[in-house]
This record gives sequence, structure tokens and C-alpha cells, in this order.
Amino acid sequence: MEKQANGNRKFSKKEKLEILDEAKAYGVKVTLAKYDVYPATYYYWKNQYQADGADGLDHSVAKANRSRIRELENELVHYKLMLAEEQLRSRLKDELLKKKYPELRK
Repeated sequence: MEKQANGNRKFSKKEKLEILDEAKAYGVKVTLAKYDVYPATYYYWKNQYQADGADGLDHSVAKANRSRIRELENELVHYKLMLAEEQLRSRLKDELLKKKYPELRK
């Protein structure tokens, strides 16, 4: 555990894994009291571990993953807009054809 100038503590990936394993074996409450870790921090680590495995506990990897997810979400929004525009064009063409050729209506 590395103590920073502002008083915060920074746990290594190995230490986080040990705390998660110990909490599973001996109980969360006891382990968190032993290491003086907040429950929210523990459950954040646990969620990161479940989502990304051991690499999810590495802060730099998690940060890179979050930025990649943000990029992919923006790309998805772009594609959804393109699809909506294409569907609107198709609907407008269908309506114009129905007006021009009323005998084709079903």
C-alpha cells in the first residue's frame, strides 16, 4: 500500500486481489476492518474484477477501457442516427410512391 501526499492510500493490483480473496474466505466486514478499506471501495474492486478480471483492478487499464467504451458508445450513437435517417428516407419514398401510384396501395 502506497500512501500519497494528500493522505489517500493506493493499493497495488496484487494487494487488491489479496483483499478480495481474504474477504471471500473470512468475511467482508472482518477483512475491511483489518485493512481499513471502505465497503464502497471493496465492492468497486469486486465489480471491476468480475467485469475485467485481474486487469480490471489495474487503474491505468480501467481508465483505458473506460475511454474505449466512451468511443464505442459515441460510434454507436452515430450509427443509430444513420439508421434512423435511412429508415425515414425509406418511409418518405414509400409515401411518395403511394401518392403517385394509388393503385399499388394494399
